[in-house]
Amino acid sequence: MKNIIIPILGLILSLSISSCSNTSSSEENNDNHDHTEMADHNSEGNSETLSSTSQLVDNYLKIKNALVSADREAAASAGEKLAKAATDFDLSSFPEIEQQNGKEILEVIKENAEHIAKSEIEHQIEHFESMDNDFIDLLKISDYDKNLYQQYCPMYNDKKGGTWLSDSEEIKNPLFKSKMLSCGSIKQTIAGQ
Repeated sequence: MKNIIIPILGLILSLSISSCSNTSSSEENNDNHDHTEMADHNSEGNSETLSSTSQLVDNYLKIKNALVSADREAAASAGEKLAKAATDFDLSSFPEIEQQNGKEILEVIKENAEHIAKSEIEHQIEHFESMDNDFIDLLKISDYDKNLYQQYCPMYNDKKGGTWLSDSEEIKNPLFKSKMLSCGSIKQTIAGQ
């Protein structure tokens, strides 16, 4: 009887391991499939840039929304993701003349994002506010396809004013830790390409 049980247990164990291995392979294949669909998003052949630009903007907007809610932890998490997206951004499809400019812009975005990831909320706000012009410069050389709105609050920084980007025309001011949320106006619309 023991002679029969041991081979059967071995067979069951072998089938279990094989099943786990097949599940892992199919998950990897599904993961690759998703990336292929994402890469096909841009019909102009510059899909990696569009995807990377989208990741940068999405994380920037997550920081903005976290600061609107005075959520330091959420801003820090989005800052980490923004720093990684800036590091991983692929400039190879950009015209050669724009690659150096893009590299400098991404370095500034990465540095500010790293500060946001490690700082208290007041310092997060300072670094966030200083990034909007870098994002505008990046959007000028990339092919981001959605409208963004540069918004302005004249009360920030001892009434010197401060700006940020939003994906909505509605003013939700991230510069005052959930206070004065409606203080501001649209300075300009950055039209998607």
